[in-house]
Amino acid sequence: MPRLSKRTIDALQPREREYFVWDEDMPGFGIRIQPSGFKAYMIQYRDASGRTRRHGIGRHGIVTADEARAEARELLSAAARGHNPAEEAKRHRNALTVVDLCERFMSEYVPTHCKPGTVKEYRRNVDLFIKPALGLMKVEDVTRTHVAELHMKHRDIPYQANRTLGVLSVMFNQAEIWGLRPDGSNPCRHVKKYAEEKRERYLSADELARLGAALNDLEADGVESLAAINAVRLLVLTGCRLGEIQTLKWEYIQGNAAYLPDSKTGAKRVYLGEAVLEALAKIERLDDNPYVITGKLPGTHLTDMQKPWRRIRKAAGLDDVRIHDLRHTFASSAVGMGESLPMIGKLLRHSQVQTTARYAHLADDPMVNAADRVSSEVARRMGGKAT
Repeated sequence: MPRLSKRTIDALQPREREYFVWDEDMPGFGIRIQPSGFKAYMIQYRDASGRTRRHGIGRHGIVTADEARAEARELLSAAARGHNPAEEAKRHRNALTVVDLCERFMSEYVPTHCKPGTVKEYRRNVDLFIKPALGLMKVEDVTRTHVAELHMKHRDIPYQANRTLGVLSVMFNQAEIWGLRPDGSNPCRHVKKYAEEKRERYLSADELARLGAALNDLEADGVESLAAINAVRLLVLTGCRLGEIQTLKWEYIQGNAAYLPDSKTGAKRVYLGEAVLEALAKIERLDDNPYVITGKLPGTHLTDMQKPWRRIRKAAGLDDVRIHDLRHTFASSAVGMGESLPMIGKLLRHSQVQTTARYAHLADDPMVNAADRVSSEVARRMGGKAT
């Protein structure tokens, strides 16, 4: 049994049947030579039951003799401590990939823990960002470095990078619960999210007038979906989220309120002002459809608002306005009229005070105006200059 080296291994010739040559310096380290001439390094050891096991290390020519020797030393040492390299390698080969985890996550966890809108967003992140980057890896092999690289890859779109990181974090937490990774091993930990610039776009009085005129013109000309026009009117008049208006049913409306059984923050009551009730009164109720904003098929609601919204905002000259900005506009109008932040939070159905606090700075103008009016009146009464 010679010491295995490149020279001694290159000299080994194939035979009619495969055979093994074992290293003289390291018992259990050897090489397999097949009739085809294929040569592969391996180890041989006994497992805890006394059974002889073999485990491959790598092909000669791709793995050097020195590299194979170093790997063999570690594996044989592990086997002496009770490990079973061959069995562990088999288990790893059969371990779930990230693709497998994604599908289990989407089929078992997401439907029972997430709202329909969130399910759609999770699926988008999984299919477009997670699977292409990590899908073929074993779940147990994903490290913080892999996650950080994926996160950094999309640093030019920080919002998307952060959403993908969030989905990954939830998914790997669930992997720990399912026993697919050790507890506390979530590779998303300590990967810092990118700062996101909070966009605050509100329609001015002039812009609101342009939007109203565009809706009236489009409705009169009949060139835009009436359902989409009604949806936009209700969005800007109620401050509701798009999904809340799209799925609004007539049965939810009771008097001057709409009782939503499900929303982003759970069951909610939406207060309806007179203008909203007037807008609702003009919407035709269909016998075969329970929804206020109807879809093309009987019994369905309008699902795609992005295309009609792009046409509507173009007609109004508001190309930079998103649908969600209509909700911001409702809030900014309330602040401008002097409504308190707690009251605005209730109108918008915010579950956290911090969410409403983003509008606090908008209260500066009415406060300054009020201070100006009061100080001017006091000055007038004191005989100062009247304004």
